[in-house]
Amino acid sequence: MNVLFYTGGAVAIVATVLVITRRNAVHALLYLILSLLSVALVFYALGAAFVALLEVIIYAGAIMVLFLFAIMMLNLGSAADEEKGRLLRPGTWRGPALLAAVLAIQLGYAAFNPGPLVATPAAVEPRAVGASLFGPYLLAAELASILLLAGLVGAYHLGRRSEPGEKGGPS
Repeated sequence: MNVLFYTGGAVAIVATVLVITRRNAVHALLYLILSLLSVALVFYALGAAFVALLEVIIYAGAIMVLFLFAIMMLNLGSAADEEKGRLLRPGTWRGPALLAAVLAIQLGYAAFNPGPLVATPAAVEPRAVGASLFGPYLLAAELASILLLAGLVGAYHLGRRSEPGEKGGPS
């Protein structure tokens, strides 16, 4: 399982570097999803299967859908139309396909070679996670949800086109 840990960490680092170097927001978002899935695999290799599951469900699932929704609400218009032609070229997909293939091989290795993990798994029940989130970390969880809501409202107002009769004129 050391192989899972090191290759998962390498994929996470490469995908994270690609997140901050991509000019297209959707490409950066897809690399971020790949990075989060790799981090989940690293958590699994360390014996934290429940944390890996939460990473996939909450971050790679729900939060990334929210980010994608906000990017789609911005509606970049004609600049996005020009980008669509470049997305159809095979060279555009080489990097993401290579990293996703490495991650798929790792997942297959983990599924069909259930050897000993790097660390022994600790039993964490969902009730304990909920008690922590709504106990000592209630304020942090609520502040994070308000921050996400503020970002979504801001994205809506940035991407919204004003009507000709509306205050501020046409955009």
